[in-house]
Amino acid sequence: MIEMDMRAHLAKNTSTVFTRAVLMVVTAFFVFFSGSLVAHAASKKGFEALQVSAPKQGFEMAPGATQTVSITVQNMGTKTWVNTGSAYVSIYTYDPKYRVSDFHADNWKDFTQAAVLKEASVAPGKVGHVDLTLKAPQSVGDYKETFQLAAENTVWIPGGKFTLSIKVKGVSAPVVQKPTTTDGTPSPVTSAGLSATLLLRSAKEVTAEAGEEVRYRVGVKNTGTVIWKTREIRPNDVAAAAVNTYHSSWVSATQVAMSDAGEVKPGALDLIDFSFTAPPTKGKHVVTYRLAVNGSVVPDFEIDIPVEVTTGAQEALESPLTLEEGQIEAGTLIDEPVMRIGVLIVDDETDWQVEIGCDGDWKLIDGAGGLLGELTSSDMVRAFYKNQRYYFNRGKGIEQTYQFLRFVPNNPGGVCIIQNFDRRKTRNAAYADNQFRGTLELRYNNTKDRTWIINELPTESYLAGLGETSEISHPEFKKALITVARTYALYHYERATKHASEFFHMNSTADDQVYKGYGYEIRNPSIGRAATQTRGVVVTYDNRTALTPYFSRSDGRTRDWSEVWGGSVAWLKSVPAPCDARKGRTLWGHGVGMSASEALCMADEGGQKWQDILKYFYQGIDLKKKWN
Repeated sequence: MIEMDMRAHLAKNTSTVFTRAVLMVVTAFFVFFSGSLVAHAASKKGFEALQVSAPKQGFEMAPGATQTVSITVQNMGTKTWVNTGSAYVSIYTYDPKYRVSDFHADNWKDFTQAAVLKEASVAPGKVGHVDLTLKAPQSVGDYKETFQLAAENTVWIPGGKFTLSIKVKGVSAPVVQKPTTTDGTPSPVTSAGLSATLLLRSAKEVTAEAGEEVRYRVGVKNTGTVIWKTREIRPNDVAAAAVNTYHSSWVSATQVAMSDAGEVKPGALDLIDFSFTAPPTKGKHVVTYRLAVNGSVVPDFEIDIPVEVTTGAQEALESPLTLEEGQIEAGTLIDEPVMRIGVLIVDDETDWQVEIGCDGDWKLIDGAGGLLGELTSSDMVRAFYKNQRYYFNRGKGIEQTYQFLRFVPNNPGGVCIIQNFDRRKTRNAAYADNQFRGTLELRYNNTKDRTWIINELPTESYLAGLGETSEISHPEFKKALITVARTYALYHYERATKHASEFFHMNSTADDQVYKGYGYEIRNPSIGRAATQTRGVVVTYDNRTALTPYFSRSDGRTRDWSEVWGGSVAWLKSVPAPCDARKGRTLWGHGVGMSASEALCMADEGGQKWQDILKYFYQGIDLKKKWN
């Protein structure tokens, strides 16, 4: 749910305006070099809090007892807090986020959202209150419960985190015995004894492309009086689910998944994993499933999953060309395109700032081409965006500009590094993967109110850092995959597709194509060789760049475009995937275009060349060289 305004009006006279402007820069300078940018930059949306009072620490509760405590917070931002609407203020469990609390009470909004702001509105500078009800667990002991103030779907409010130290002390309440028959055996299962509560979900909401596979996990608590022996997830509406969200992993059209984790006693938690297919149309949807226990549907219980479908395949297919006709004319060689890849959203992962240097001499340039600094490999620039300005320090104190910032190596093949971004620390990855060939750009966009680091580099350099395959895969498979990836990149370069409003062609994740940059290029040199060996070659149909979807593996056949996204695409028809079938594989992905596992088998076991592999999966296509 997480992801700024200047004060509404400065004083009227010129001297006051000047004084406040100076104070703003001085304040920014102090925050910038104090090493704490979280409150500074996170408040960019105008939300900031100061805790005025909280319950005393170390208070006691009896097991099972209920107690309400009041937290008083002052609105230190520029946005008025409200308790209704799209950005209403409430408190969530935290450390970790959306944690299921031992002190959940019946009046909580759900198991992770504890309480809503008491006042209808709290203006900047004013004080608001949150009344938090706690219900102690039955187990005695010392507990620490952390919560965080948040503006819904907007921001974790800086200054709004607090931790309560609670001692649960006294006699535990007696355990309620399960109903039994006269001979002491458990009572027969009836639907009247079935009750469930959704405690955990892998994501509060899902963002996916049309037809994309979504993997989901729920944690469901048995709040009834009978033992759960069998559990299954079922679609809420069979007809709609079969059309919109059916996935090949389902047991049947009426049975999504089953749990085989053993019996679940009353009060226990069951974790169930399942997959579904994102709806085929762009927009916001709610996908709903039911839980059946011991063969009966649990009454008054649904699993609602908000799904926002971004630009779907059909929109990409129909997106308009943005290049001149001569730039895409069949048989005409063009200059190698320069790709713009969104590699990092600047948020709390990097403390709302970036620290960038390059491996040789480099320049800091603004968005209008103005030179801001000549730097060397030993220099680092710390920069961030706030309130319609870009702030940076190149070793001469804090400076600012209204233009976005570009970090440009003097050597065209130079490498720049985001020094405070390390995937090993923040994403549990094996490598930092924070180095990128070419230019890095710090740029804010109004469309989604966020700031990106964009990597700008030649297409072939981009392909060399692509993380869609590994060093050990067959060379012919790599050449096929790289050609498909090059075609995908060119297609989006030629058109105003989904990221145009954020100033780049593609992002670096599986939403588009996985791109890990220079580190991956060095660890996997054969991927770069595959790019060199197929340099400039793309897939075309009817003398135009083809849209070339691909996916991980099939269940014995690929899917016709119409099966997944509707309509018809001449070169994207279903074809058999005998190797996938023989090995008993299941579908992983949307199923349209090239199955990577089948293509790899065609190279490994069939000895087929990359050109033949491509022409098998994409019918009636040609392979054309677009640049030297």
